[in-house]
Amino acid sequence: MSDEAEADEAEQADDVADSEETAESEQSGLQAGDFVELDYTARTVEEGTIVDTTRPEVAEEEGLDEEGREFEPRTLVLGEGFLFEAVEDDIIGGEVGQSDTVEIAAEEAFGEFDEDDVRTVSVNKIPEDDQYPGAQVQIDGQQGRVETLVGGRARVDFNHPLAGEDIEYDYEVVGQVADQLEQARSLFDMYLGMELEMWIQTDEVEEEELVQPDEEESDEDEEPEPETEVVEVEKETLYIEANPQLSMNQQWMMQKQQICQQVTDLLGLDRVIIQEIIDGSGMGMGMGGMMGGMGGAGEGDIEEALEDADVDADEIMEEIEGAAEDANE
Repeated sequence: MSDEAEADEAEQADDVADSEETAESEQSGLQAGDFVELDYTARTVEEGTIVDTTRPEVAEEEGLDEEGREFEPRTLVLGEGFLFEAVEDDIIGGEVGQSDTVEIAAEEAFGEFDEDDVRTVSVNKIPEDDQYPGAQVQIDGQQGRVETLVGGRARVDFNHPLAGEDIEYDYEVVGQVADQLEQARSLFDMYLGMELEMWIQTDEVEEEELVQPDEEESDEDEEPEPETEVVEVEKETLYIEANPQLSMNQQWMMQKQQICQQVTDLLGLDRVIIQEIIDGSGMGMGMGGMMGGMGGAGEGDIEEALEDADVDADEIMEEIEGAAEDANE
């Protein structure tokens, strides 16, 4: 091999090594899909109005501590839309302990202010209790703020309250969450703002799966019928104990399927099982106790119990008395 060929080969090897080193460096540090604990404060650039914060000292200074919320670092998932894109871009590739201040333009934050989204509507579309300037209202599926009311008309601003505002986002990555169960808890806190009793376990589940037909035994002229067999498979399962707050949560009722799908995708689980426990506490007496076990109960007691149970007492009593007369005959 000539000296020139050897030099070219060496140069190519160096280029490959540099390329691999660059690719490795690009993937180092925090990446999309990582769960990070973030301490942050977001303010409007122009007025310095607080948009959100996790810091108790900032909340106290701004008078936000009266809301009953705990101000502490939040666990968020990178690359899943929980953060402004400019903030995510700044964090990805970084490390725990990194801090920075990122300015987000209005159009990338809450959107530019749109005059067309300030509209005049009939006052009849606004509940009577909300017919005053500043009231937050829901009209035809849109959230808005009442600006003025004149006669039978109202001027309503359907822009986001922070539309047109540039945002300053001051953050610190204080930790990374690797535990799968803690990741699950943080997801439900992000989606629903509530803590739930949950656990992860591996279940043995029986499933049917298709069996490939034996080509030697099958008739070439006939389409083989599909056959199945029952096999045992392992399912990584997130169990959640439903409580009344979860059962009545509007977002959960409307987006249960989407939330569980995203949880399984992000955590690499096979399924989510929601368990609802009804122990009967606080439900009062059962039917036997309510009606005195029937034996020895007076007619007035029975009527009173049936009225409490929202049952037509007169109709039931007529049926009981008729049955008794038939038996005596």
